[in-house]
Amino acid sequence: MMSERIYLNDDWKFAEQFEASMTEAAYDDSTMQNVRIPHTCKETPLHYFDEHCYQMISGYRRVIEAEKAWEGKKILLTIDGAAHDSEVFLNGEKVGEHHCGYTAFTMDISGVLRYGEKNILVVKVDSREDLNIPPFGYVIDYMTYGGIYRDVYLDIKNKDYIEDIFIRTNIGQMDDQNAELISEVTVQRTQEGLFLKQSLKNKKTGEYQPLGESEISGTSMQLSYLVENVILWELEHPELYEVKTELICDGKLMDERIDRIGFRRAEFKKDGFYLNGKKIKLRGLNRHQSYPYAGYAMPKSMQQLDADILKRELGVNAVRTSHYPQSHYFIERCDEIGLLVFTEIPGWQHIGDAAWKDQAVENVRDMVKQYRNHTSIILWGVRINESQDDDAFYRRTNEAAHEFDDSRSTGGVRANRKSSLLEDVYTYNDFVHDGKAKGCEPKKNVTSDMEKPYLISEYNGHMYPTKTFDWEEHRAEHALRHANVLDAVAAEEDIAGCFGWCMFDYNTHKDFGSGDRICYHGVMDMFRNPKLAAAVYACQQEKEPVLELSSSMDIGEHPGCNRGETYIFTNADKVRMYKNDRFIKEYSAADSPYTHLKHGPILIDDFIGDALQEEHMKPGQEAGVKKALNAFTRFGFAKLPKSIYATGIWLILRYHMNMEEAVRLYNKYIGDWGGTSTTYRFEAVMVDVSTRQERVVKTIIKEPMTERKISAVADHENLIDAESYDVAEVRIQAQDEHGNILPFYNEPLTFETEGPIEIIGPKTVALQGGMGGAYVKSKRLQPGEKQNAALIIRDCDTEIKIGFTVQSERNI
Repeated sequence: MMSERIYLNDDWKFAEQFEASMTEAAYDDSTMQNVRIPHTCKETPLHYFDEHCYQMISGYRRVIEAEKAWEGKKILLTIDGAAHDSEVFLNGEKVGEHHCGYTAFTMDISGVLRYGEKNILVVKVDSREDLNIPPFGYVIDYMTYGGIYRDVYLDIKNKDYIEDIFIRTNIGQMDDQNAELISEVTVQRTQEGLFLKQSLKNKKTGEYQPLGESEISGTSMQLSYLVENVILWELEHPELYEVKTELICDGKLMDERIDRIGFRRAEFKKDGFYLNGKKIKLRGLNRHQSYPYAGYAMPKSMQQLDADILKRELGVNAVRTSHYPQSHYFIERCDEIGLLVFTEIPGWQHIGDAAWKDQAVENVRDMVKQYRNHTSIILWGVRINESQDDDAFYRRTNEAAHEFDDSRSTGGVRANRKSSLLEDVYTYNDFVHDGKAKGCEPKKNVTSDMEKPYLISEYNGHMYPTKTFDWEEHRAEHALRHANVLDAVAAEEDIAGCFGWCMFDYNTHKDFGSGDRICYHGVMDMFRNPKLAAAVYACQQEKEPVLELSSSMDIGEHPGCNRGETYIFTNADKVRMYKNDRFIKEYSAADSPYTHLKHGPILIDDFIGDALQEEHMKPGQEAGVKKALNAFTRFGFAKLPKSIYATGIWLILRYHMNMEEAVRLYNKYIGDWGGTSTTYRFEAVMVDVSTRQERVVKTIIKEPMTERKISAVADHENLIDAESYDVAEVRIQAQDEHGNILPFYNEPLTFETEGPIEIIGPKTVALQGGMGGAYVKSKRLQPGEKQNAALIIRDCDTEIKIGFTVQSERNI
C-alpha cells in the first residue's frame, strides 16, 4: 500500500455536554445521538432564537477499527473544521488540540493507535463565544455556530512520505506560451536515496507528461521546470492542470500526491487589478458560509452551489470569504469556474491580548499553508476585519503571509481612512453611499499611499437592509443603491474593484440585524432566492438572459397611486414595452443613466407611446399632454417639476384644455382606475451582430393575477451518498400565471418525505416575500445501493412532488 485516505464522517456519537469519561472504552454511549459529519451542535430556527443555544462544550465519539496492516505506517488524523476550540483523545490519551474554528488541523496518531483492535476516538468541541481566540472578544455581526462541520479523515502513509507542496507558476510575456512551474516540497524521511519525480497533465485532456526527477537532500527542496505551450487560467476559460509528485526509493513508489493548479499571473497595481496582463475590474460580493437551520454544517454539493450562484446567477467575477477561511470545496469550485477569491483570517473588529494575537498570527500561517495551491485566490486578508491600527501586530501577520507565500499580495480590511498601511493593498469598507451621496470615495480621499493598490471590500449592507417582503419602492431603492456604487467604482480608474455586502441574508447576534437574529443585507435571502438587487449583478454577465422590472405595475403599491420611477434591469440589446398589446417604446443600454456599467438600470420614461393619436390632437398639443401625463406618472401632483406647470399653463392657453379634460386623459392613459385591467408586456431582444437578426430571449407580463401556483426547483435530484451525506437545495416561490413572484404571499407550507431522504429544519414553514426553501438530506444506504425518494410540498390547495434518487458510492 502506497497511501490511502479513509473518511471518518459516519458512525459518530454526539452529546451536547462533554464528559471526561467519554474517552474511556467502557463508557456507555447508548444515550448519545447518532450523527454524521458535517454536523452542527445545534440546529437553529430560521429566526427569533437565542444564540446561546449553540454555545456549549460538546462531545463526539467514534470507534476506529485499525487494520493490522497499518502497523509500521504513518497514520495522520485530520479534522478539516471544528468550531471553535478542540481537544482530541484517542484511547484516553490526548493526541491534539486546535484553537481556530476555521482552519484544519492534523495529528500523528501512529504511536497511540492499537492495530488490529477497536480504538475510541473522542473530540471535545467548545463552541462558547467567550473563548480567548479570534474572532471572539466582543459581539460579532454573524453567528459562529459549533460542531465538527467539515470532513474528518485518516491518511495512511509510509514512514517516508510527502508532507507538503507549494506550487507556483511564473508566467513570462503574454505572447509567450511558456511558463515556469515551481514546487516547494517538504518530505518526512527515514532513509537515503529518495527521489522526487513530477509530471503534468491538462485536467481536460491528455496524459501525464514527465517534467523531471531529482534526488532529495534534506527534508525540503525546490523543483523548477519549464512548461511549454500552456493554456492560461482565465475568468471565462479557467484551464486547470494536475501536477503529480511521486516519492521514489529504489524504484519503488513510496508516496504520491496530485495537486490541481492553473497557470496565471495575478497582480495588484496602483491603478487596479491585472490578470495575465489584462486589467480587470473586480466586481464581487461577500459570502458567509452559513445556511438556514444547519449553520456551518453543509457538505460538498452546497459549498459548490454557492460558487455557481455567484458566478452564473449573480454574474460576479470575485468573492470575499468574509470573515474567515471557508470550505475547500467552495474554493475548489471557484478554481474550476474562474471566480477570483479574497480570503482572510478570522476576526471582527476586536483585537485581544498577547495570547489572542499569537493565535491570530498562527491563523495566518495555517490559512496560507492550507489554501495557497488554490489558483482562484488572489489576495490574503491579514488584518482583523474593521479593526484599529496595531502596527506591531499587523507587521507580524503580514510577514507570516509573505513567509509562506511570496507570490500573492496581502490586504487588510479596515473602516478607517488614511490608516497605517503595512500590507500590499489598501482594502477599505466604503459606506459613503446613502442613496443620495456619491457611490464611492475616490482613492485619494481614503488611502495613505497612492502608490499602492486600492480595493473596496464592502459597501451598502447595513446602510439599507432590505427584506423580500418589504414594499416595492424599498426593494427598488435597494437595487439602485447597488447600481449606484457599481457605476461609481467603474468610473474610478485607480480602484481595483469592489465587493458588495453581501451575497445573502444571514443569522446574526441580538445586537445586530432586525431583532429577529437575521441581517437582511443580502442581494438574496437565506435560501438563495434573489431579491431585486440580484438583478443588478446578474445583468453584468452575458451568458444567461436577464429581464426584471422594479415594479409589479400595481398602482396601489405606491403612495398616492403614483408609480414613481420604474426601472428595467436587463443585459439584452433592446427591451420592447407594450401596454394592452400596443407598442409603447423600445429601450436600449444607451438609455440607462448608469453610463459606466455595461448594462445599467433603464428608467421607463414613457407609458403612453402613440396612444394619444386616438384623441386626434394637434402634434404640439399631443406632445405636451404626453409630457405632462408621463410626469404625473413619475412624480405625482405634489412633486411635479416646475417645467410641467409651465407646460400645463401652455396647454390651457394654447389649446383651451381644462382640469376635467386632464383628469379624463389621466384616468384613460395613466391612472388605470376602474376600467379594463391593464396588461404590460416587456420583451428582451438580442441582436445577432453579423446578421442583424433579432430574437426575443425573455418576456415579462405584468397584469392582475388570476392564478396562483407554487414553484419548487431542486438544484440537483441525484443525491450521491459517498464520503458523507449529500444535500439538495429546493427553492420555493409563490408565482402568478406568468411566473412573477407574489411578494406578499406569506402562507405556510408543509414538507413530507418518501424514501431515504430527510428535511433539514422544520417540516412546516412560512414563505417570506413569496419565497422560501428547503434542504433535502440523503440517508445512509448500503454500499452500491440506489433508491428512489420524493419531497412532497403542500400549501392550502396545492401539492408538488419532486423526485430524487439516492445512490450510495461509499466504499465497502
